[in-house]
Amino acid sequence: MSKKIIYLDHNATAPVRAGIKEAVLPYLNSAFGNPSSIHALGREAKRDLERAREQVAGFIGAPLTNVFFTSGGTESNNLAILGAARFAKKKGKGNHLITTAVEHDAVLTTCKYLEQNEDFELTVLPVDQYGMITVDQVVEALKDNTILVSVMMANNEIGTFLPIKEIGTILREKDILFHTDAVQAMNTYDVNVSQLPVDLLSLSGHKIGALKGIGALYVRSQVRLHPLQHGGEQEMTLRSGTENLIGAVSLGKACELTAQDKKEKRDQLKQLRDCLWKGIQSSIEDVSVNGAPEARLINTLSVSFKGAEGEAILLALDMAGVAASSGSACASGSVESSHVLEAIGLPEDLAENTVRFSLGYSTTQEEIDHVLEILPQLISRIRLANG
Repeated sequence: MSKKIIYLDHNATAPVRAGIKEAVLPYLNSAFGNPSSIHALGREAKRDLERAREQVAGFIGAPLTNVFFTSGGTESNNLAILGAARFAKKKGKGNHLITTAVEHDAVLTTCKYLEQNEDFELTVLPVDQYGMITVDQVVEALKDNTILVSVMMANNEIGTFLPIKEIGTILREKDILFHTDAVQAMNTYDVNVSQLPVDLLSLSGHKIGALKGIGALYVRSQVRLHPLQHGGEQEMTLRSGTENLIGAVSLGKACELTAQDKKEKRDQLKQLRDCLWKGIQSSIEDVSVNGAPEARLINTLSVSFKGAEGEAILLALDMAGVAASSGSACASGSVESSHVLEAIGLPEDLAENTVRFSLGYSTTQEEIDHVLEILPQLISRIRLANG
């Protein structure tokens, strides 16, 4: 692609980080062994797999044996929720689940599947106008048969951080399992499971610059899950199947690189996001931001443009060489109204007029300035066409 793209859709996926290609190249050539094989190539592959696991574990402050590789955030969420819920129910501990209305579909759909097909009870907590829930809401929703609560760390569409530590503290006291989808938070937020009262935590590789098709699930010691795949003893029998060694190596390396420069780039990223919002406010009328004013991902800006359809904005931006999004990118290119925007009570017309800009470490001031230069004209043309 010869035309340079200004990429402001990092919450959908991040560019592969510099250094990843070099890290995985040997596994496309000579280091092709199966980690389960006992010969030299297999032992080498096993060693490298465990080195990658150690890197991921170090990134989130977890013991080495508590990290399990998966194919990504969706599988991690499914394994956490289905695995924990089925195991607990089988042991007679209960069948009630709690989650929130703004979760990623990988959580919401999985919980609803259990409710509709496996005789589980489900409570979906409503959120306020910022996409926030309170600890009191969780406590009030608890029942004697509650076995699992799943609350995301930060929302992928509007960026709102939820009170994970406070919720987890209450649930730990009540001996109720707590899962958090931390996929969107890993790139900019310090996540240390030794300091967070969570039992299960999902992460995804491609959101922090690793290859697509790799993720991980942290499982606290003593927590037991029903596996979703059978047929081997890989991943300590929790996930059968030959491991994605190339993916795991890329994830380990991405964790290492992200840990090195996260703090350095954080202030810069927030400054660029705030600059984009201030520029939009000052040059375009009838705009509003979605999400919590302060407790929000430093790279995420969800903006509603009154009188301008989000799809039209995205297409116009795309033609101008700018990549953005209408919300989650995990619905096969769908531009349907977001369940997150609906949950925060955004009127349908504004929800359909919303664009999400998500910045990354490669984003520059020059790119933000260019977007601010072209965006007012695009919005004006779209509003004019709409009458």
